[in-house]
Formats: sequence, structure tokens, C-alpha cells
Amino acid sequence: MPQNQLSASEKSLAAKRSYDRAEGETRPISLKRAVMPHALGSCLAEYGETRVLCAASIEEGLPGWRMRSHAGWITAEYAMLPCSTSTRSRREIAARKGRSMEIERLIGRSLRAVCDLKALGEFTVTVDCDVINADGGTRTASVTGAWVALHDALMAWIDAKKIARMPLIDQVAAVSVGVVAGRTLVDLDYFEDSRAEVDMNLVYTGKHEFVEVQGTGELTPFDRKRLNSLLDAGEEALGRILTLQDQCVGWSE
Repeated sequence: MPQNQLSASEKSLAAKRSYDRAEGETRPISLKRAVMPHALGSCLAEYGETRVLCAASIEEGLPGWRMRSHAGWITAEYAMLPCSTSTRSRREIAARKGRSMEIERLIGRSLRAVCDLKALGEFTVTVDCDVINADGGTRTASVTGAWVALHDALMAWIDAKKIARMPLIDQVAAVSVGVVAGRTLVDLDYFEDSRAEVDMNLVYTGKHEFVEVQGTGELTPFDRKRLNSLLDAGEEALGRILTLQDQCVGWSE
């Protein structure tokens, strides 16, 4: 509900953030590489209690519609594991959920935006993102972890002399921002996300450019001033996340 409709108890809870963090602070973020020995590249991305396992594999050849393009392709698959939330969710076997398909398209677009697909050559990269535990921000953790997994898979492909040079041209990472009880917050956990008046996901490159801005007035519209405050808060946090990625893989070395 909008700020003026929040109960006193909800206002009190909203004022205290998880990990006792300030409005512009993210939850503790961790990126752990090489967590799956059989994957060319893998990463366990943790945004607080949200944990996403990302694994990248590369196959020779391209989808039929991509043939004769002389350029590679990067795609993603996303799923919430059955016990990643407080109630068991069914595996998406018979039918895919619209939300899952929307998120995996977001991940794929984000990765392709920072890759020279001509340099990749006629290979198909698939990055699987499986949510182990969900506490808000699963799509943003997926994008950030998927980039690390993709980077390591491509490095393995270079070492195997399958490609001559690194096709990645930049980093890409993501974070959520929103308005909860009238406050502009960064990296919303589930409690905050479920009560957000405005909810937004930002995908951002190392060159300080946005790949995607997904913003919705969930409970109330927002004006240009509020939009600018959300983008400013998100950019500051994304700078820190990009630094973590860099430290993880040595991108700037």
C-alpha cells in the first residue's frame, strides 16, 4: 500500500533494513567462481540470502535461425528450484512460467550486450541460472553471476584454442532499486520488494551505460525527480558490484 496507508508496524519494520544497512547499501554480495567442476564456467552469486547458481556451457553450431550469420549466440535459462522459497514450487517441466521466460530473456540480452558475437564465432553459449534460495533480487543476482560464469567459459574456450581472443568487451551487472514507505532503497530483499510502491531493476555496464531499466509503479506512480533518485542510487551501487566482478575475475588486469 502507499506510504500514507502503511500501518504503524509496517512503517517501523520498513525503517529497519536487513543487515542494518543504509538506504543506498546493498546486502553483502559474494561471487564464488568454479563451483561446478564439469562446467566451463560457473559462479555462485549471493545477494544476502538470495543465492543463484550460474553455469556456462558452449556448444559448436548455432540455432537454425542463426545459421549463416557468421556470429555466435548467447542465451540463458532460468529456474527457481522447488525449495528455493518457503513453499515448494513445482518444477517447470510441462509448461514454462512467463516470469521465468521473461527473466532468462533479460539475462541473455544483458550478456549479448557486452559480447562481440562475431569474435565468438559459430558457437552457442548457454548460461543456466538456478535459484537455490530466493529472498528478492533473483534476476539481478543472475545477471551478475552469469557474467562471471560466461567470462570463465570463454577463457576456457581460448585456452582450448577454439577462439583466438576474448569476445567479451565489457562487464555487465544488475541491482534492484525501489521505493518502500517513501524511501529510495537499493537491493530490495523480499520483505521490501513485496511492499514496494515503486520497483525497478537496473542492468548496467562497466562503461556506465544502461542495458535495461525495468521500472513499475506497483502501488503509486512516480515522477521524474523520483526516477532520477532511483537511477542515481542504483548507479552508485552498481559501481561497487562491478568492482566485485573485476576483483573476482581480474577483468581490468
